[in-house]
Amino acid sequence: MPLDMLFVFTANPEDYTNRGSIVTPLKDRIESQIITHYPKTIENSLLITEQEAAVHAEQQDKVTMPDIIKRIIEQVAFEARGSEYVDKKSGVSARLTIAAFENAVSAAERRTFLHNEPSTYVRIGDLQGIVPAITGKIELVYEGEQEGPLQVALNLLDKSLRTIFGQYLPNPESFKKRKAGGAPDGNPYRPVIQWFDAGNALQLPQDASDKEYAKALTSVKGLPDLVEQLFPAPTGRSSCS
Repeated sequence: MPLDMLFVFTANPEDYTNRGSIVTPLKDRIESQIITHYPKTIENSLLITEQEAAVHAEQQDKVTMPDIIKRIIEQVAFEARGSEYVDKKSGVSARLTIAAFENAVSAAERRTFLHNEPSTYVRIGDLQGIVPAITGKIELVYEGEQEGPLQVALNLLDKSLRTIFGQYLPNPESFKKRKAGGAPDGNPYRPVIQWFDAGNALQLPQDASDKEYAKALTSVKGLPDLVEQLFPAPTGRSSCS
């Protein structure tokens, strides 16, 4: 007989763990253990995070979260689950990305208050704000404790940036060195690299206003052209903004 039924079991919030299985109080109620699994794709993980993150309506009106930032945050959890420094028994739950998402929005929202701006968007620099969400949601093995929670978190963030960068932009390592005689190597980053090789530097403070931020980026020779080439903007709008 096909039955259309749904059983719901509850436990106190403090009883929940990160270990990917139904906890003891629930196991006692249903007399069985149900093994769950982490999201297997970034897309599924994104759906869970966006559904569960507590972002208020006024924050949504003020702060735009670019797709690339969302994916960097999700990638942090994937990197953590494969890290030799993170305790596999304790696991890395979806709560890490949920907290990190909320922190990134808050970091950007804070900047609107500082500069009295009506709106802004989450930048790469705002990801400094998700470090506490990482350190607070993972448990480290001995080697990780020796490395230090902060350093482990920064390493996970660095790996995530590197992974997602390659999904949006050409891999810089895929271009060979310049050929003898100065023949072009097809590297789209060449003008930007030459600008930095000439001794120029770029400062991007996290608290810089959107106008200051855009001005600093467009000062890098070759960067505006590179952005327009890789991400053509809609008519009448600059993608550098």
